[in-house]
Amino acid sequence: MRFTYAETMVDPTYYVPLARAAEEAGYTSMVVADSVAYPKDSDAKYPYTPDGSREFLENKPFVEAFVVTAAMAAVTTTLRFTPFVLKLPIRPPVLVAKQAASIAAMSGNRLGLGVGISPWPDDFDMMGVPFEHRGARMDECIDIVRGLTGGGYFEFHGKFYDIAPLKINPVPTAPIPILIGGHSEPALRRAAQRGDGWMHAGGDPAELDRLLDRLTVLRAEYGTREDFEVHVISLDGFTVDGVKRLADRGVTDVIVGFRYPYTTEVDTEPLDTKIANLSRFAEKVIAKIGN
Repeated sequence: MRFTYAETMVDPTYYVPLARAAEEAGYTSMVVADSVAYPKDSDAKYPYTPDGSREFLENKPFVEAFVVTAAMAAVTTTLRFTPFVLKLPIRPPVLVAKQAASIAAMSGNRLGLGVGISPWPDDFDMMGVPFEHRGARMDECIDIVRGLTGGGYFEFHGKFYDIAPLKINPVPTAPIPILIGGHSEPALRRAAQRGDGWMHAGGDPAELDRLLDRLTVLRAEYGTREDFEVHVISLDGFTVDGVKRLADRGVTDVIVGFRYPYTTEVDTEPLDTKIANLSRFAEKVIAKIGN
């Protein structure tokens, strides 16, 4: 079992020391949140809060995902970084491929590319991308990013993108794992069919069991690779016995955080407290489980 540290919407100066502390404590990876901008007026809902509210995002610091990943990768040597999740179809896929390949190449293959479809039309509007057919656009983006980051000339001719043969340089020496986020049926199917893994966003434990069961069925249907990654957020992840239960369900990576992020209040927890929390968990759970 691998362990991932989650922290977001904090003082931007905290990320570098937190990454160093997580690596030293024995975490395998750290997730990076993605948000481009917050619209002043919107009636869109957030799917992972009980009431659909997304006001907790307003006035919160979000360093651009690839920028903060590069900063943390530069001061670590083993820690892996995974956007959780990058809103892929609102971005130009060739640019995403260039950014991801550059970070992976410079960090020694320490990037896992978590991607998803934003649930908000606002994100598409602000980036000048149609909200319609976003799922099909997402599929093309995945194919383009995977093709370009693999090295050599690559061309693509789809419904949304038409790319003449081109290549980017540098590229990593190993494929970048593309991990699909989302709880919907299309997201699970996309993960099993196109992804190297799936990322769970938290919620009811009973719902997690249902999602894992469905993912198992879809993986069998598509003949998904055996080293498929399954990243989950679960209360079971905070005890040794709970982690063992998750491992029995095929979970490969447990994501843990030590505060509730969906609050409108600005985070005032000191850096020392955050480091103490992640270190305490490492002593009580990671050290007893091993990677």
